[in-house]
Parts: sequence; structure tokens; C-alpha cells
Amino acid sequence: MSLTVLMNAGPWLSVPPPGYGGIENVIATLVPELRRLGVRVVLASVESSSLPVDEKVSVFADGQFAALQRPYNQVCGIAQAHLAWVVRELHSRDDIDLVHDHVEAVGLATLTAMGPSGPPTLHTLHWDLAKHPALYGSLDGGDRVRVNGVSASQLARAPLALREHSVGHVHLSTPLAVDADRRPRPEKGEHLLILGRINPGKGQDVGARLAHRIGVPLVLAGPVGPYHRPADLAAAGDEARQNPDVRFYLDEVAPHVDGDLVRWIGTVAGQERDDLLAGARASLFPLRWEEPGGTAVVESLALGTPVVATSRGCLPELIEHGRTGLLTADEAELDDLVLAADLLDPDECRRVAAQRFTPAVMAQRYVELYQRVREPATAPRLQPV
Repeated sequence: MSLTVLMNAGPWLSVPPPGYGGIENVIATLVPELRRLGVRVVLASVESSSLPVDEKVSVFADGQFAALQRPYNQVCGIAQAHLAWVVRELHSRDDIDLVHDHVEAVGLATLTAMGPSGPPTLHTLHWDLAKHPALYGSLDGGDRVRVNGVSASQLARAPLALREHSVGHVHLSTPLAVDADRRPRPEKGEHLLILGRINPGKGQDVGARLAHRIGVPLVLAGPVGPYHRPADLAAAGDEARQNPDVRFYLDEVAPHVDGDLVRWIGTVAGQERDDLLAGARASLFPLRWEEPGGTAVVESLALGTPVVATSRGCLPELIEHGRTGLLTADEAELDDLVLAADLLDPDECRRVAAQRFTPAVMAQRYVELYQRVREPATAPRLQPV
């Protein structure tokens, strides 16, 4: 395929990220497969990104994630500086066939504002679409800017203007799914695992109380705001409470973290994360929000760990109840489902992951969407999905 794509990862974390980084991990998974299909990739990220690409453009030397939840007037120029550089890059060259944008809100707004002078653009929606109603509710990208979701349920809740620009959804994938069905069955421990950034939507406080009720060990793995390790948060002092995720952790989760039955271990990555996840009796997702994508869900299946979750957002699309996990609409039922998860077959989880959630499956789907986005403006208008 003769196609050059500017992959706009944004200024927040390197690609791949050093630990937690959902969007950056998605990009790091997608790009190698696109390049295997013959797509030339120009990565717009930070200079410390190490992902092999054809070209890289950047404004910042390293990721700006630590600033992300500071007051708006302190950080409002970070994403704009990155996007301004991207726009200059697009104006200065004529070899970019398509922009694949992943930068929340400002990426979509800036690239839409380029008007006819900009290349065709696909903006992937990775987050809760109830946010930014003024932007999403009035979007007009003409025939040049399209969006895609990371699940059907995410797009179903989108404002009409956003759905009218949609070319469909692409489920997330993981390299762990490649040949997942050929790996030996993992040795299982006793612990449950909640993997992901600690915040109210992920429900770590629900999981911590559950662990104490039923006496099953729970490990919480993920950052609290910008703090990746317990020692980092402890050293930050009272200033850390300005971050809403920190306040949630300190007020709602930390009282249940006893270092024995419930542990917060901070961000884990690489083999440490994989071993922790593969050895869990189940991955727990006591969600309070409509999860749009579920990277940790597909990783769990690929490593042979069933999922126990509230049935919200994309979870019913990713999990086959009674086969690869157990879902409930009632949070009170999670206790019983955790205890029943031992009856599920880890091998079946890995078989499903190898069929549905490999990077090759995701990349092929994106190539199809790229072709749709690049259709001439005279083509029939795409139907909402």
C-alpha cells in the first residue's frame, strides 16, 4: 500500500509509554502492523518516543503527562503548541495522505479548523463522549474529517453531529493476543487484579471493599494522578491533593489498603505486568462509567485471565458471559461472580483473544477506514454508525 499517515500521538507520553499510557500503547501496537502492510508512518509525539517509524516530529523533549491535571491556565498551551507544530508540518509538505489523530478535543478542533487546506483526517475517540458537548455537538468536518470509536457502545452514546462523522468502530488489540492460544496455561495465584489508572470511574474503592468482604487478596496496579509509585505519592505531600484522582485515592481507596489483603503497587509494565495479570484468578472491573475501549480487558483475556465486571460500556462487546468472563448490571452481585470465576477456562480466554484482538486485526480494520476517509468529497456521504 502506498500511503503516508501522520500519526498524531500528542505531547503527553512517549510512544511506547514507560508504564501506564492507554492511548500511547494503542499507537505502539498499531503502527508496526500498519508498516508491515506498507503504510509509511510519520509520528507526531515527543522526542523521547522510541517506536520505530519512518519519521518523527516533536515539540517537547519528553512527555508532559505530569502537567495534565494542573489548572487550565497553567497547561492550556501544551497541546496547542504540539498541534501548532503539526499544522506547520502539514502546510510545509505535500506527501501526507492522511492524518490519524488521537489528541483529545484540541486535535479534532484544530484539524477541523484547517478546512480544505488540510489532508483527510481520521480522529479516533478514546474517551467518554459525554465530555466536550459544545465541540462534539456542533462538529462540522465536511467531507474531510471523520471519526471512529473504539466500541459500538461508545458511538451509540455520541452526540448526533459526531455520529454523522463516524466511519465505525475498531476494537482495541494487544500484542499479547498473538499466538495466545499456543502458549502454556499460566499458573494461577489467589489474587484479584484491577489494572489501570486509579480514579472513581474504574471503581477501585468498590474492589477494595469487596476484597475485605470475601477475604480474597486484591492488587491495585496503576498510577494515581501523575504518581506512578507509592513512594512518589508519599513524597509529594499535601500539594498532591490538588489532583482529583489523588483525592479519590486518599479518601476512598487508601483506607482499605492494608498492605496485606489489599495492596496498591503503582504502575507496572513489561514482564512484571504480564506475570501479575497472567497469575491472577480474575481481572476485576467494578466500573462506574461507560468504559469506551477496555485495553486491560483484552490484555487479560490474552493472558488467560477471566474478567469479572459490571456490564457497562464496551464490556458486553468484549466479554462473552459465561465463556471468557462474568458480567452483571448489579454491583452487589460481584462478590458471587468473583468466587465463580474459578469455573471459567483460561484456555478459552486465550483462544478468543487470538481470534479477535491481535494487532493485525486492528490494523487491517484501520486500513479499511483510511480508504473510506480518503474517498473523494463527491462520493456519497457516509451513513452514521
